[in-house]
Order: sequence, then structure tokens, then C-alpha cells
Amino acid sequence: MNEYINIAIALAISMLVSYLLVFPVIKLAVKWRMMDHPEERKIHKVVTPRMGGIAIFGGVVAGMLFIRPELSYLTPICIGAFIIVLTGLLDDRYQISPILKLTGQIAAAFVVILSGLKIDIITIPFLGMIPMSDPVSVIFTFFWIIGITNAINLIDGLDGLATGVTTISLISIAIMALAIEPQIAIVYLCVVLIGSNLGFLIHNFYPAKIYMGDTGSLFLGYSMAVISMVGLFKNVTLFSFIIPIIVLAVPLFDTLFSIMRRIINKQKIMMPDNKHIHYQILAEGFSHRATVLIVYAFSALFGFLAIMFSLTSFGISLIITFVLLLMIHLFAEMTGVVSKGKRPIIDLLKNPKAAQRNKEKNKEKQ
Repeated sequence: MNEYINIAIALAISMLVSYLLVFPVIKLAVKWRMMDHPEERKIHKVVTPRMGGIAIFGGVVAGMLFIRPELSYLTPICIGAFIIVLTGLLDDRYQISPILKLTGQIAAAFVVILSGLKIDIITIPFLGMIPMSDPVSVIFTFFWIIGITNAINLIDGLDGLATGVTTISLISIAIMALAIEPQIAIVYLCVVLIGSNLGFLIHNFYPAKIYMGDTGSLFLGYSMAVISMVGLFKNVTLFSFIIPIIVLAVPLFDTLFSIMRRIINKQKIMMPDNKHIHYQILAEGFSHRATVLIVYAFSALFGFLAIMFSLTSFGISLIITFVLLLMIHLFAEMTGVVSKGKRPIIDLLKNPKAAQRNKEKNKEKQ
């Protein structure tokens, strides 16, 4: 019972501190000219303060000071988080080069890896547990941390999007940490991040008064990567390789399909564009707020499927796998990586009769 009371208090502390910190952070952002200006690729039309990630980070620190989770590798994880926040803050202030920003991420990743925290065993269906030797384990862990960090950074394109998506993923991880192999320290980490996100989201949901900036998106991405390593790869034995991917499916597949799209179109992989999943939903005529809520729904569904996948029998898991593959294909259609931008399933859902006529016309041409 005491643990649940501590969880509730930590949630409240993180949420309150994050919410209150936004006010001085806005003033500092204006004073230091850390403002996000409208441009062709961006949706917003008003100059808006950024570096709101400082408020998120502050809320997490306050919650951690209260709850003090007993977790191995906590010190190197915190050092890595500080490096990430500093990197994001420098980018929000000076717009540092992508190479310099990546260097900060690499430094944070190696602080974690050199401490001994690595993904050294993965469980794959039909193959069982696969141990990884040091070189492979280090490489896998490195790309996991860098990949998730940048995936959250890339999905931060609409008001409240990254904040809400990471919150939903953290809730899923916390549920599995309690239900499958009770890991109260992982729940504590999730809770302080959830509370801090919610406090910030009050200011960040459309129309946003402040953006988290790279300070926030890099910190949340790094936190998601590390928590998924400790809470899912280490403790969820069945399908442990698949479950973190399902939980983080929205940012992961959005990033993966963005890379694929740029390769197909012979563009630079690091070149930003407006073809991400949230922009595609906006292009369908949905409002800003509705688009964010739709992506939230996708994230919640993926989180629910991850929980079900980890708890149900093998037969039901196969059905869940089919649903997951269908959803991933929908993502691929939305982001334009299916052959020449075709969207057969989306067209069928939007207008079944028109989709059938197009199918018949294609047969006639053949």
C-alpha cells in the first residue's frame, strides 16, 4: 500500500513542478531569444517559446528526489540524461550542427553502455533466448538508444504530440512492469516521467503556449530508450524483442518509413520533410487537435496490443500479430512508402465503391 501512496505522491510532485516551471521557462526563453519561428515546413503560425524540456526535466528531478528508486545503473543513466539535456539546450539556443547534436547523443549512449547496462539477451518467437556477445550487444544497445532518441525527436511536429505519445508508451511499460514481472523501480521511473509530461502538456496541447524543443524531445527519447531496456528487454522474457518495438511503434515506424521514403526518392536521409504520419493525417483534412488525438489513439492501441501480446496465449498472439501487421501497413501507406505512393487499404476504408472501381480499371488495363 505504501508503494502505491508513494507512486501517487511522486506523480503529483512531478506534475505540479513541471506545470509551475513552465512559467519561468517561458520568460527565460523570451529573454534568451530561444523562440520557434514559423517557416514553410512547420505548422504553427505564431512565434512560440521553446526549451520547455527544462520544465519536463525539472519535474522528473523533483519526483526522483522524492521517490528515490533503488535501481542498478541509476547514476550513469542520470549522467547520460544530463548530457542529453545539455545537448538539447545548446541546440535550442544556438541551432548546433546535426553532427554536434549526434555527438552529444553518442556520449550519453556510451556513458550508459560503459556502465554495463546493455541489451545482452533478446527473446524471439520460435527461436527462444538469444545471448549476444559484447561487440554485438554494444552495437545493438548503441543503435537502440540513438534510434529511439531520434524517433521521439522527429515525431515532435505538432502541439502535444511527442508529450502524449511518450506518456501513453510509459503507461504501457508501467502496466507490464507491474503485471508481468513486478519491477517497482521501473514503475517509479515511468511515473515521474508521466507526471512531468502531464504537467507540461497542460501548456503544450493545442494551441501550445510553449514547445519542449530539442531539450525535451531528446530527453524523452533517451528516457524511453533506457526505460524500455531496463523494463522490457531485461524483465519481459516472452517476446521481449518484439514488445518494446510494439510499445514504441508510432515513433519507430514513422522514423523508419521516413528513412525508406527518402531513400526511394533519392533524398538525403537527414533532410527534414512534411511527410511524417501526423502531417499526412493533417493533409486528409483533420484539424490540428483531431490529428494529435488520432495519433494518441494509434499509440494507445499499440500499447494495448503490447500488453495483450505479453499476457496472452500463443494462438491469440498470432491474431494480435496480424492486427499489428495491418496497422504497420496502414502506416506505410500513410507515409508514402508503399509502391509509388499507392494506398489500397486506406482507399478501401474511405470509399469502398471507388476502390473497387479502381481495381476493376487496373484489371482492364492489364
